[in-house]
Amino acid sequence: MASNFIDYVKIFCRSGKGGAGSMHFHRAKYVPKGGPDGGDGGRGGHVILRGNRNLWTLLHLKYQKHIFATDGGHGGESRSFGKDGEDKYIEVPLGTVCYDGDTGEFLCEVKEDKQEVILLKGGRGGLGNWNFRTATNQAPRYAQPGEPAVERNVILQLKVLADVGLVGFPNAGKSTLLSVVSAAKPEIADYPFTTLTPQLGIVAYRDNQSFCMADIPGIIEGAAEGKGLGLRFLRHIERNAVLLFMIPADADDINKEYQILKGELEKYNPELLTKERILAISKCDMLDEEMTEQMKREVPTELPTVFISSVSGMGIAELKDLLWAELQKESNQVIEISHLPIDIKKVEKEETDGESEEEQHTVYLNEVEEDWDLDKYRGIGWDE
Repeated sequence: MASNFIDYVKIFCRSGKGGAGSMHFHRAKYVPKGGPDGGDGGRGGHVILRGNRNLWTLLHLKYQKHIFATDGGHGGESRSFGKDGEDKYIEVPLGTVCYDGDTGEFLCEVKEDKQEVILLKGGRGGLGNWNFRTATNQAPRYAQPGEPAVERNVILQLKVLADVGLVGFPNAGKSTLLSVVSAAKPEIADYPFTTLTPQLGIVAYRDNQSFCMADIPGIIEGAAEGKGLGLRFLRHIERNAVLLFMIPADADDINKEYQILKGELEKYNPELLTKERILAISKCDMLDEEMTEQMKREVPTELPTVFISSVSGMGIAELKDLLWAELQKESNQVIEISHLPIDIKKVEKEETDGESEEEQHTVYLNEVEEDWDLDKYRGIGWDE
């Protein structure tokens, strides 16, 4: 069954064209030479992105492939201005990033509720002939046409807003930890890639304080080359202030696995390595004190390490304290990331591979060429 978590859509947008100015002369009884009175055309409608904190995915845009604003009205007589075109608003969840669908160039991002960004400007209305009257040209017989509409293919990508991002191999215990420290109910099983879409949870802390934790599907060595689920979901931890690396206690080489995860993040976006990092050794309920002390000497020394067990609750309180302390640092209060241009072909391939077979073979009515030749159906009984 197809997932309702949609974090990528490609749509075709078009703003409204400006209305034409009017070339009109005043006509009234006893006014033989009324002069020019043509009004200006109206402005075409804008296409505007607007942040909505009540939305969590781009599902509402998945099947809305064309978004058009209306055109501006033409100017009229008696200096009547044309009606402005109606603006078209695209409601998006917070954290949505917009790219040009043809070049991959970064256009804008929406991070706040009710924030509005004009994606495509409507054409300006043309001036009526009333604007061109002068002492030497008292009867101008021309007016301006309106500016044309602007068309563009647009890619919208959602990068979820969270404070802590979980990074690890499949079956490292990320979903189990999220289910223990928050009210989230991610799918948990004893096989790889149980988590197929990002999961968010609100972690309660002392004095009614809280922070948001994001769990993304596990990554494996070679993810940058498309292995496993690839790097499709790594964009969801770009905005996180702290990255929590999770490696199980039964791993063959903890330091090696950490270096692999670190290398995959660097291949995706080197800026991710500038974030605060914490290492959590999960599934430590299977260790005794002697094994724990021995493992402490083998873990990487470049980042804080905590030993936890989501089943027994071991180290969970210490982990929360460590995460909260990192989040309160002034350097982690404002997270700014630079959005690099995207590779259109690569992104579209990843999204196509991520769709279910049922979705890929779905045919919509507006995609089928209409065939009204009924002669070939005659003689089979329906027309008798």
